[in-house]
Amino acid sequence: MSLIEITNLGYDLGAKKILHDIDLKLFEGEIVTVVGPNGSGKSTLLRLIIGAINPTKGSIERKQNLRIGYVPQSLHIDPTIPITVKRFLNLPIRVPINDLTEATKQAGINNLFDKQMTELSGGQFQRVLLARALINKPDILLLDEPTQGLDQPGSANFYQQIEQLRKMLNCSVLMVSHELHVVMSASDRVICLNGHICCQGKPEIVASAPEYKEIFGSGTEGALAIYRHEHNHSHGSDNLKENNVG
Repeated sequence: MSLIEITNLGYDLGAKKILHDIDLKLFEGEIVTVVGPNGSGKSTLLRLIIGAINPTKGSIERKQNLRIGYVPQSLHIDPTIPITVKRFLNLPIRVPINDLTEATKQAGINNLFDKQMTELSGGQFQRVLLARALINKPDILLLDEPTQGLDQPGSANFYQQIEQLRKMLNCSVLMVSHELHVVMSASDRVICLNGHICCQGKPEIVASAPEYKEIFGSGTEGALAIYRHEHNHSHGSDNLKENNVG
């Protein structure tokens, strides 16, 4: 069943077309990753889906009573304003303590309630934003490059957490990522965006598409090799042969 259905979507900023001719369905329980070069409209697509901006053209249909959790690419907090993690999570309205405790536990930060937001590491800060997104028990999580600024182990841990949450909460995930190896190993479907959808499908299909290679170059082969290695490790050598698209 589709949670979100996007039809003939377009978004213009003045005379500049940011997005055009976007047709997309997002389904229950899947992890979908959007990749594309800088300026390709990835963050704009997420902002359109959450309703922060309105499309110039086309429509976005959301399942009735759909709950969306959103983790932005960055969030600036004035360092001169003292605010604890607990207080931040209770803005703009107070959250029942049980919901707060559950969300922070799911995000892996249940021991940070009394810490100042300005004292958090990059990884801790992102997990606080994740906890905030989890408070309303979302049907779909939208993540805009959530590991930007994290080192490789931090990124790996964060994405493992997302995969566990998908299973635990049975929610869908739509994320923007520039880390191609993560995309190949953690996604059910990849969307390659460059103002429009160049190609989409299972990771191994997209990685072999000419449109994808044209954008990302020869480095995509390395990403695909990592995907194959992990896929083979998880499912055996027969699946590797079936998915060989080289």
